[in-house]
Amino acid sequence: MPIDDFWTRGGIVAWPLLTFSLVSFALVIERLAFWFRLKRRQRRVAKEALKLYRANPSMAISRLRQNADLPLCRIFLEALDLENPNPEEFRLALESAAQAELSTLKRFSTVFETTISVSPLLGLLGTILGLIRAFSALKIGEVDGSSTTGVTGGISEALVSTVMGLVVAIFTLLFANMFRGFYLRELALIQEYGGQLELLYRLNYEQGEPFYASTR
Repeated sequence: MPIDDFWTRGGIVAWPLLTFSLVSFALVIERLAFWFRLKRRQRRVAKEALKLYRANPSMAISRLRQNADLPLCRIFLEALDLENPNPEEFRLALESAAQAELSTLKRFSTVFETTISVSPLLGLLGTILGLIRAFSALKIGEVDGSSTTGVTGGISEALVSTVMGLVVAIFTLLFANMFRGFYLRELALIQEYGGQLELLYRLNYEQGEPFYASTR
């Protein structure tokens, strides 16, 4: 079946499903690019910054500012840019900055969840409309060509719309679950490296050598 004929046979629900599929595809591409950039750079930059912070905090902050497009670097900078905070203030700054970055990591999750929930329902709606069309075309005792065409057309609409709704939902669900896994691992990484930075700052503070960036 040609693809244009497939969408035509899907009935009226084919158009919202087509919209959902195009939006989901575009957002999946955006999220794949986002997570690829994070996976390729963030862990490496965080390790380098922590290593530099032990020996030369100024260089560590400079390194973080060079990579301020990464969420973890922005979190570190929010705390390190405070003027001589005590360990509790430093910890609170890290936590509040981490909370602010969660929306970036979970971006478009609501759109994915809506698509996953609504697409099968649209497919079910198309199934019901197709069956209504089939039964309305069915006349007892009549087996002429026009009646048969109406019945088969309604059944085709019912089946095609069901398939379309499931395909859109399954496609979106697979990637949404993958992105959720990325998010959970990234959250654990933020907590791990944030804890390491907090510990290093606390040690410096207890030794009477807290460091802060005087200028942004």
